[in-house]
Amino acid sequence: MLGQKHAARGRRKSLLADYSTNLGELMSRRQSEAALRSAKIESDMASRTKSEFLANMSHELRTPLNAIIGFSEFIQHITASGKPSPKTGEYAQHIADAGRHLLNIISDILDISKIESGTFQLTREEYDLRELIDACTVLIEPRIREKRQVLEVKADQVLPSVPVDVRRIKQVLINLLSNAHKFTGEGGRIVLVATRTPDGGATIAVADTGIGMTKEQIDYAMTPFGQVQSSYARGHEGTGLGLPIAAALTKLHGGEFQIHSEPGRGTTVFFTLPPAKRGIAGSLHRGERS
Repeated sequence: MLGQKHAARGRRKSLLADYSTNLGELMSRRQSEAALRSAKIESDMASRTKSEFLANMSHELRTPLNAIIGFSEFIQHITASGKPSPKTGEYAQHIADAGRHLLNIISDILDISKIESGTFQLTREEYDLRELIDACTVLIEPRIREKRQVLEVKADQVLPSVPVDVRRIKQVLINLLSNAHKFTGEGGRIVLVATRTPDGGATIAVADTGIGMTKEQIDYAMTPFGQVQSSYARGHEGTGLGLPIAAALTKLHGGEFQIHSEPGRGTTVFFTLPPAKRGIAGSLHRGERS
């Protein structure tokens, strides 16, 4: 009897051990399958992003290149004919514009590559925000007038001087103003608001009455090369790098970057710039690298 009990107990232990082993193998298989599915989804998304990027870049690069080649050939033909033409200056302007567009595309790609690799560096100096805002609005106003849009600037009477990489914060602000202009129809309204924060930093917001975005579209627009494609937006050039670069540059400055938008009700983008840290003002005036 005692031997039978020991044998039964041994069988139960053996069955329990087998069950535990099988359960462990089943859970391991399921985890592996889930990991494989997740990896496949990520791979498919990466492949789709790459395909969209290549298609987008093909269009973005070919358009100005075709303009450069075409207008150069016109000028060559005019030169070869020996007959001066009043169109020569106009063609040269088109070539210059296309060249600048190509340079901007390449610069954006290099910027996002450096940011993602962690090698991007800022050169900071204390700078008056009102002067920076004025410089950006002057550049965008001609395009605003072309679409009969209204641009309002609402800024505190006294804005702080904050430690920024001037060229890069101008890049952020011009990107936001350009997007507002691009995705707002004729006669629309764009408002730039700049306020001083209690700690001596600043908040800058750009709001428009444009087409707006859903939450999913915002998430997509914030991924590199993720240009939101709506029936209104398809006709607009762009690499889809403007918002990701603007957000990354803001964060490199130690600030925050947020987007609020609703389809058909416009978009508001705001970013913050922290104040200068005490004791480093002198080095900032000389251009601190960070």
